Amino acid sequence: MAEFSKDGRKLRPRRSASAHTGPAYSTSEKRSDEGGHRNYGEHKTYGSKRTSSYGGRKPYGENKRYGSSDRNGNDSEKRPYGERKSYGEHKKYGNKGGYAARKNAGGFGKASNEGINRMIAASPTRKFQAPSYNSFEPEIKEEIRLNKFIANSGVCSRREADTMIQAGVVTVNGEVVTELGTKINTTKDVVKFNGETLRGEAKVYIVMNKPRGYVTTASDPHAEKTVMDLLKGCPSRVYPVGRLDKATTGVLMFTNDGEISERLTHPSYDKKKIYQVILNKPLSEDARQQILSGVELSDGPIAADALEFIDPDDKRKLGIEIHSGKNRVVRRIFEAVGLEVRTLDRVYFAGLTKKGLKKGEWRFLTEGEVNILKMGAYV
Repeated sequence: MAEFSKDGRKLRPRRSASAHTGPAYSTSEKRSDEGGHRNYGEHKTYGSKRTSSYGGRKPYGENKRYGSSDRNGNDSEKRPYGERKSYGEHKKYGNKGGYAARKNAGGFGKASNEGINRMIAASPTRKFQAPSYNSFEPEIKEEIRLNKFIANSGVCSRREADTMIQAGVVTVNGEVVTELGTKINTTKDVVKFNGETLRGEAKVYIVMNKPRGYVTTASDPHAEKTVMDLLKGCPSRVYPVGRLDKATTGVLMFTNDGEISERLTHPSYDKKKIYQVILNKPLSEDARQQILSGVELSDGPIAADALEFIDPDDKRKLGIEIHSGKNRVVRRIFEAVGLEVRTLDRVYFAGLTKKGLKKGEWRFLTEGEVNILKMGAYV
């Protein structure tokens, strides 16, 4: 008899359990034939294969052994699991050599450092023999321009000091001075700015081993990192002497001594600089002679004072000595002969080296080094 629900709908009759579990149509047989799932609790024997092709997997341990074939399906030597290749046996990166070759190509090894040190030692560095450190006292100028004295005090730049003088906020011995070019006696005159007495700032001299990625500038709002970020802990306001581009590393000097800075950077003083270079390809003897003879750049001709191979096994690594202070001059010299500078490191500047300094480290110059700089003893 048909059954109805409370709302009057006719109910479908239920199937008996034998319809699913009977011998004529058992669940296990159906799922086995169709590749379906097993009954709850019905596990396969470990390592047995599935009858269905869908999702079928090989038993554990039946996979091919590591290295049994290459990508083209060719048989190759098998290597048991856990047995690694020996150092340097891996596939060469970009067909340019293994790890050791890549590391050597990107930096200066022991042979290169020895070669550049020989180049520095063989080149004359002093015009004359410097006296002992205690026998020289630097000349002190008593009379200097008022704007320079203000700038040396760390208040502002010379140009800003001129504006302040004209504004009438600077006094000398109690009297307002507004005339530009006024000179004062640093040992006798009392200079005040907005009522505060100014004293000449102590001269500071620093050498740094500049790392890659830092812009050589005192301030640049558009630069992510400047060399001034590395001078944390320096109590005085200093400025970089000359410039090294963002990708160039090596010797960089800082000071607040304007006279020394001008002496080291002005072209008329011809201060020597030595760089070690890695090129994109070996330098030919013809190109080397061309650089020594002189190449034509957009801002005039230039010739290297010396150009040597610093690594006997790699003709891409060189040491170059120049006196020019032109912008990007080393890179442009090699570009003139069709070569590209991949790595550029300044190892010598006006008698200073980066010896003992890691990348990003700096130190104050010794009294002897400062005296020699002031004497102009280094070429």
